[in-house]
Amino acid sequence: MPVAVFSCEAVGLPSALSAPSATAADITADITGTAGASTEARSNRLKLFDEPEEWALFSRACDAPSASVQQLWESQLVVQGMHCAACSLTLEQALMGIPGVLAARVSAASERASIVWSAAHTRPSQWMDLPLALGYRLLPAADAFVPDHGRKEARLALWRWLVAGFCMMQVMMYAFPSYIAGPGDITPDIEKLLRWASWVLSLPVLLFSCRPFFANALRDLKRRSISMDLPVALGIAITFAVSSVATFEPQGWWSHEVYFDSLTMFVFFLLTGRWLEQRLRGRTARSLDSLMQRLPDSVERQVASGLFERVAVRRLMPGDLIRVLPGEAFPADGRIVLGDTFADEALLTGESRPVARPAGSPVLAGSYNLSGVVQVCIEQTGQTTRYAQIVALMERAAVDKPRLALLADRVAKPFLWFVLIAAAMAAAFWWSTDPARALMAAVAVLIVTCPCALSLATPSAMLTSAGLLARHGVLVRRLQALESLAQIDTVIFDKTGTLTEARMGLHAVRTRDGVTGAEALQLAAALAQHSRHPVSRALVMAARAALPGPVDASAQFKLADVQEFAGQGLQGTLLASHLPACGLQLRLGSARFCNLDTASADTESDTVQVCLADESGWLARFDLDEMVRPDAAAAISALQAAGVEVQLLSGDSQAAARRVADHIGISHAQGDSTPQSKLQHLLALQQQGRQVLMVGDGLNDGPVLAGANVSVAVGGAVALAQAQSDFLIPGGQLRMVPGLLVQARRTMRTVRQNLWWAAIYNAVCVPLALTGSLPAWLAGLGMALSSLLVIANAARLARVSGISRLQGVKEGD
Repeated sequence: MPVAVFSCEAVGLPSALSAPSATAADITADITGTAGASTEARSNRLKLFDEPEEWALFSRACDAPSASVQQLWESQLVVQGMHCAACSLTLEQALMGIPGVLAARVSAASERASIVWSAAHTRPSQWMDLPLALGYRLLPAADAFVPDHGRKEARLALWRWLVAGFCMMQVMMYAFPSYIAGPGDITPDIEKLLRWASWVLSLPVLLFSCRPFFANALRDLKRRSISMDLPVALGIAITFAVSSVATFEPQGWWSHEVYFDSLTMFVFFLLTGRWLEQRLRGRTARSLDSLMQRLPDSVERQVASGLFERVAVRRLMPGDLIRVLPGEAFPADGRIVLGDTFADEALLTGESRPVARPAGSPVLAGSYNLSGVVQVCIEQTGQTTRYAQIVALMERAAVDKPRLALLADRVAKPFLWFVLIAAAMAAAFWWSTDPARALMAAVAVLIVTCPCALSLATPSAMLTSAGLLARHGVLVRRLQALESLAQIDTVIFDKTGTLTEARMGLHAVRTRDGVTGAEALQLAAALAQHSRHPVSRALVMAARAALPGPVDASAQFKLADVQEFAGQGLQGTLLASHLPACGLQLRLGSARFCNLDTASADTESDTVQVCLADESGWLARFDLDEMVRPDAAAAISALQAAGVEVQLLSGDSQAAARRVADHIGISHAQGDSTPQSKLQHLLALQQQGRQVLMVGDGLNDGPVLAGANVSVAVGGAVALAQAQSDFLIPGGQLRMVPGLLVQARRTMRTVRQNLWWAAIYNAVCVPLALTGSLPAWLAGLGMALSSLLVIANAARLARVSGISRLQGVKEGD
């Protein structure tokens, strides 16, 4: 099914809008209770979502693909009531049939949906009402009531399972004598009594425990569609009908055997598998939800009187002053104006350790205040924050369907039709010789064949990995990229901003006789602290590292009349000095600014050179160079240990590229590269059959990032909403690149295991069911285990032995 692709840009609504009559949580609470409500009452409740001020809670405005399509919104929702891949396809097709809905993506693995709709042609109540009529519920993904309703559903499922288990044990007790008794050991009246007791105990299982199967099957029949519950419901109904006939008509065709024990047993097994499967799938969904729902519901905001009162987070505006208590999350991007604290920014930057945030420091929405009470001035709110951009990426990844998952979804419905046809053929084949065996063979086929394992094999594993990577600072934009990443054999790094940091570092100091390097550095820092130029900041930081404590002109060196000449340097007058070899008039900057000849500069060097001079001439020269990221060498070593070739492409000179490459252990380095030459080099590698991963900062690597098999953007140089790479590492931790590769290989290995299990299971069990060699209870157990093993195997991807596993220390399980 073709799905339109839109570029969505988050926008925020002003909090000055008047409060709606009901909150989204209230509306959602009403929706979850509409199962027995009238159509008119249900429609009236849903219309509350049509208020534009409510849209920002679960939707973002989109860029229209053409001038003819306007007012587009993309809504993220949780879907309840799905049980298999066929359900997601049914819901997608139904949503796409609504006028005004331009795109719909539904994931059965994450139980989430993404809907792009035009406000000029439809309203949320229209595309929320249709799924309710089909037996599904769409709830806002960010709504706090969703987990509560999920717990209610889980409790009800547990009760159905308990009833089925209790009745199964009682029915098995009544059926046991018939298995061990010889001919004539049980009198007809006792046998009749045991059958009637089994029939009575099977009724709660049929009417209560099996209700979801029959409700979903009836819904499918009304819509002339098919899902996994239809074959199951048919199998249950046939088994109960045959056993009931044998109970009511002891002298009839079916009088020699009843199957209440098989019925209750396979229902118990089915409910066991579905309950455990829902818990495992829910764990994956909750891991994503916990990352996407970190903002508090309310926060203390200062009012005109100077006091603080608690208000809803959506009421915040830039310029508001809020008070954040220890343990609370920061609700918006801002700057601390009073107080000091430590913040947990693991999700936003990947930094696992608490980060010091003194007064004047910026704080990010979604990070946690760990220690002190702070007052924060709001700068960005709502959808304009960095946290909102991260959530948008994760929401799109949650509904993304990899290539293998799309293929499995496409074969799900044809497979179910095959199940029905195969069951009918099995019944027809055995009918002439043994009608009872014919019906039981048909029942076994209906129950044992399950496309759920095939449909869940890929998305369950990839979503689990996406949640794990997000917790360690790696954002997945396309799940399909995990499959491509597992095949990577060559990694290309950009240098500037990727392997190196944005700031400079001191590389070397050369001084004239009588002045030490430390003295020259402190003297230069005394001048440099009067400038905000990157070179000046690098000198000040180097001086602070060499001599702890603040660097100023009041201690060893006193300066006056300091002036900065834009683009040239600084000059000042030295008032006091303990350096006999130093004059009074100082200049810091280029050799030309310091009135020095070119002999004072190394023209062959690629470093940034800053000179310090006095009246006598040259005093010192500082060679500054880019700072290599501290984890770059370890990341390169881990990639090479994993059997990957690493290359470096840079727009800087060959000497600069070679120097960084030698420092971190890269053998192939190419400098003087333009974006076009980088792309040509990439295409040449791909023509040789290489699978290439490109790692860049996203600023000037657009063409080569787009051309690579897989791309990773490192750092926060580019807005997350505009980044076009497959993966994002906002914190810039290069150690996560080899960890990402290792996790992708583990993921695809798990996907292959799941697919092999699903294929072997169906290849073995279907022929056994067709021949009548598979009892109904064993078919139910097999069906339950098929999906359960797939989900449990995928859940192993969330367990790693420490962060070292993600840092690419060693691959393998």
